[in-house]
Amino acid sequence: MKSKSRDTLALVFLAYLVQERSKKKQTQLPPGPKSIPVLGHLHLIGKNPHQDLQKLAEKHGSIMYLRFGFVSNIIVSSPRAAKQFLKIHDLNFASRPHNEAAMYVAYDHRNLTFGAYGPYWRDMRKLCTLELLSNAKINSFQAMRKEEIRLLVDSIENATREHIELDMTEEFGLVVRRANHLKAIPASRLHLY
Repeated sequence: MKSKSRDTLALVFLAYLVQERSKKKQTQLPPGPKSIPVLGHLHLIGKNPHQDLQKLAEKHGSIMYLRFGFVSNIIVSSPRAAKQFLKIHDLNFASRPHNEAAMYVAYDHRNLTFGAYGPYWRDMRKLCTLELLSNAKINSFQAMRKEEIRLLVDSIENATREHIELDMTEEFGLVVRRANHLKAIPASRLHLY
């Protein structure tokens, strides 16, 4: 039985290597360091990934190919190259890769975060920009934000006066939660809460 499982594992590994070689022949990818099977380049990234990526960029160039597990990545580390990717060739990189989880969480890839670039995505972005993120909409919540900050300062003053220890993470979280709830409730029903 052990022999069969070992043979199966070897066959799967061999199929993976053949698939990887055929992928490399089909696509022209930027240079990058040698990878190890399954893990890819994960072994090259430590506790400070930004510093590790900078060292790799010095060695392999400002545009390089890295694979983290089974996910392929193109790393761009110079302003000039980033401008090429983000301004000149932006449509080639506008869509996100297919993600199984997003299919369920994002209504079959139909939201702004995971949606494929196209007319529907552009309309969603326009709607968000004009209706949710416009200066007028953000400014309409200014009084509410001031009130929430005033409540936070009052709570800090009271705790200081009574020598009570405060968990500031919890306090800031409460401010954010209250602000989000107030935004979701129409002003005409606010007196009910």
